[in-house]
Amino acid sequence: MDFLSGLFGYVVPFVFVLSLVVFIHEMGHFLVARWFGIIVEQFSIGFGREVAGWTDKNGTRWKVGWLPLGGYVKFLGDESAASTPDRAALEKLPEDVRGDCFQFKPLHARAAVVAAGPVANFILAIIIFAFMYSVVGQTITAPRIDKVLADGPAAAAGFEPGDLIVSIQGSEIVSFNDMQRIVSTSPERELDVVVERDGALVDLVVVPELKEITDRFGNTQMVGMIGLSRSNAADDLVTVRYNPAVAVWKGVEETGFIISTTFSYLGDIIVGRQNADQLGGPLRIAQVSGQVATLGLLALLNLAAILSVSIGLLNLFPIPMLDGGHLLYYAVEAVRGEPLGEKAQEYGFRIGLAAVLSLMLFATWNDLVHLRVVEYIGSVFS
Repeated sequence: MDFLSGLFGYVVPFVFVLSLVVFIHEMGHFLVARWFGIIVEQFSIGFGREVAGWTDKNGTRWKVGWLPLGGYVKFLGDESAASTPDRAALEKLPEDVRGDCFQFKPLHARAAVVAAGPVANFILAIIIFAFMYSVVGQTITAPRIDKVLADGPAAAAGFEPGDLIVSIQGSEIVSFNDMQRIVSTSPERELDVVVERDGALVDLVVVPELKEITDRFGNTQMVGMIGLSRSNAADDLVTVRYNPAVAVWKGVEETGFIISTTFSYLGDIIVGRQNADQLGGPLRIAQVSGQVATLGLLALLNLAAILSVSIGLLNLFPIPMLDGGHLLYYAVEAVRGEPLGEKAQEYGFRIGLAAVLSLMLFATWNDLVHLRVVEYIGSVFS
């Protein structure tokens, strides 16, 4: 029973969420490649030995690998799943086939194929968010303050019960959740806040303090907090469903918010405002997927949207082996008028591989610490 509960409680939601995100990412590469007439040899979800697959009429092998931690599209002339060119194989290609090979396509076509994966991830997220906003709707709690903790940053800044938050850092605040998201991602930063009090606008400045919180599943994280609670009055709570056009735009805004929050967090790590222990890997994703799955399919789809934005953004980082690394090479090629030399590209891919593996190891270590596995091992051997 424990095995089955673990399988259906964590593994199945994890595989569903990650496979959906990876499939859309690789489908972006695939569709644009086919649009430019590029021969696609393999489309794989997962790595390692094939457990299921078929070959379509165009000769593309669609398959599922036994390790569901990613995927790839392999073009004619590729040496590996990372689209590193096989120089020996490229030289042997007949002239009538070279035109259908990714490596011989014009620069703009190659760049479009590479960029299509992350773009597809962003589109998936926007579609899921738009579905949520239009079909499920958004519950909006007015940004009205009910209580102010006596010793918190909000009290020190001059907030009072009954204040209606109008804007933070010039951004309009429509709901209490808007305020929470800005505050939670802005620890130890000065925030200019405008509140409405007795019909007049009051300017305040508050600095959120970094605190550890625990969610309903027992997970802990460090966030910014100012020490106030929202109003629970019936008049301050409403559920809104948006028309498709507005829902799509709100999906774009939500995707943009996740991207900006990610960069803000990375910046905080660099300047020492936050620790890197919040970075998670496959184990953390599996844990969160299982926990979110208990809330229903819609919550799991919402997690898939967030993960899709994260994977799309990560792939755009200018690291060889990732899509952003390929785009960096193409930018250099556009400036130089010719590609980088084979040796330079080879060394770049090696450095990129080392960087990606290091990041994976670091994220997995964080996962093990987060899940108390390291403490458990220490207790066993102490």
